[in-house]
Amino acid sequence: MLLSGIFPPITTPFYPDGKVYFKKIEANVDHYSKTPVAGIVALGSTGEAIMLSDQERRDVLKSVRTVTAPEKVLIAGTGAESAIETLNLTEYAAELGYDVAMIRTPFYFKKQMQPVNMLAFYRTVADRSPLPIMIYSVPPFTGYDIPTELVIELADHPNIIGIKESSGDVEKVRKMVEGTRHVKLSTRVTETFATVTPRMLQVAEKKNTGGELVAIGGGTSVTSSSAVSVVGKLKTRQKEVGFQVLVGAAQKLEPSLQVGAAGAILAFACPAPTACFEVYTAWKEGDYDLARLKQERIARAAQRMVGEYGVAGVKCAMDLNGYYGGPVRLPLLPLTAAAKADIERMMADIRN
Repeated sequence: MLLSGIFPPITTPFYPDGKVYFKKIEANVDHYSKTPVAGIVALGSTGEAIMLSDQERRDVLKSVRTVTAPEKVLIAGTGAESAIETLNLTEYAAELGYDVAMIRTPFYFKKQMQPVNMLAFYRTVADRSPLPIMIYSVPPFTGYDIPTELVIELADHPNIIGIKESSGDVEKVRKMVEGTRHVKLSTRVTETFATVTPRMLQVAEKKNTGGELVAIGGGTSVTSSSAVSVVGKLKTRQKEVGFQVLVGAAQKLEPSLQVGAAGAILAFACPAPTACFEVYTAWKEGDYDLARLKQERIARAAQRMVGEYGVAGVKCAMDLNGYYGGPVRLPLLPLTAAAKADIERMMADIRN
């Protein structure tokens, strides 16, 4: 599966009493679906997933799935400390129709999280998962930084298609990209090389019970890279992709793309999806000067708002930019008036 572009790891809205505010989840996701983001990530770190009960996580996944536009890729954060709990939530996400499972590195027993433990964990989950999986490395929160060599080894598993690398280390991204160049997979994309998932094909098939294969340019072979498969009104072709590295630090987006990152899952995209997309699309179109200019525009705000103020800062910026942020869940605390004013200044020229 192709993973490219910008993905917001959506927040989980709460009522003042701490209960999940599902109508606001749906309103936010509907809003994101109208932006140029590639997809939606539910139950990431920004979604305070670790603060939710198992039933709440399932309910959030269901709510997000209900309103996401059909052309957007759906990624579910399903990582837990044990393989069995990870698989339980992954299987539920698959039943709902999610496209990818994003699985964070277990971290509670840090001293025991040796390479052999991580290899066994991810290979076991990948062997049994009904969804392709992404490794999720977020050392600022877990305190565990998965070694590059281990990622390269895991990349050989056919059901492990990428990683969200949130350390902010551009050199590590470069090493991951270079170390996994040998991985070659074929996947379906649209005529314009956008992602196509099995869920999207099912939607197309419902609109038209039959599909046909044709070849561009009058060719007869349907196995060539130019062959187009037509399902309903959806035209697809095959594209070769490798192990895909997505990054999680908006302030390092442009340099990460330059060393080979395929895209990004950015907390800063929750309040400012279009601003993040502008960096990506300028780089994608080869206008590297513009990409650097767009990067400079968001770098300071992304670094301080996410790095210093955390989820509360992201939610505050969302409230300023037309989304519903609202309160965080204890033990996280609301921002002070001074912090809110600081974020308002940082976001003054970053509107959607």
